[in-house]
Amino acid sequence: MFTSKLKIAVQKTGRLSESSISLLRKCGIEFENGLGKLKSSARNFPLDIYFLRDDDIPQYVADGVADVGIVGENILHENLCRVEAFEKLGFGKCRLSIAVPKTFEYRSVEDLKGRRIATSYPKILGDFLRKNNVNAEIHTISGSVEIAPSIGLADAVCDLVSSGDTLFTNNLREVETVLNSEAVLIARAGLEADSRKIFNQLVFRLRAVRCATQNKYILLNAPDEKLDEIIRILPGIKSPTVMPLAEKGWSSLHSVVRETEVWEIIEQLRTHGAEGILIASIDQMIQ
Repeated sequence: MFTSKLKIAVQKTGRLSESSISLLRKCGIEFENGLGKLKSSARNFPLDIYFLRDDDIPQYVADGVADVGIVGENILHENLCRVEAFEKLGFGKCRLSIAVPKTFEYRSVEDLKGRRIATSYPKILGDFLRKNNVNAEIHTISGSVEIAPSIGLADAVCDLVSSGDTLFTNNLREVETVLNSEAVLIARAGLEADSRKIFNQLVFRLRAVRCATQNKYILLNAPDEKLDEIIRILPGIKSPTVMPLAEKGWSSLHSVVRETEVWEIIEQLRTHGAEGILIASIDQMIQ
């Protein structure tokens, strides 16, 4: 029985908000979604959820207001706070990139020398420019970075890119990747024993959910004379489950396969006589 609660900070609104809330719920944690409130307490797990601005999360964790947080690596690298980057979570993937107008004759990073670059990430951009021995003028702005070249504020921008649609709309093209980013779980240093125990349980659940999203459950029927070939295709976690069907000479096989390999494996299974192939998502997976 826990005598305290773990405090986790998640983004109230924005790019990571919905996925962070969904992830916690997939871990079996029940709570209100924070609409109109800054704090929610889980009903079935010793966890308080704080809904904050993403830029504030690293500092709140470092200061001990929250014990752990979910934040983008871009925010973590920009804010020099004393926290531990503990676990990559597999969502919110994007990149911090330099983009220039389509009319800009860009050949290499050398072409940025003496140029004006608008960004909301001056520290990360500054580190990148110094690493490449480029002396450029950094204009720090918040929001609508992509319009800076069109209004004459800058020659280039350094901004987050997911699909690239915003750059295309503003007649910009991506030329340099400064940082690849995704959501990470961070923790303050020196968690107390009780908080550390709750934290370890939370990480265990997060990893089970993450593992599940990377795999699919597959069920199929196959003629017995083809079982050896099909088992070689379906190694599973250890080996497939094989059960005889009511129809003599046929068996049902159950296994788990990597999501990235599903369609290739299905083609092989069909070639070897598999029928009635079903693919199902997995909620949690513990190895």
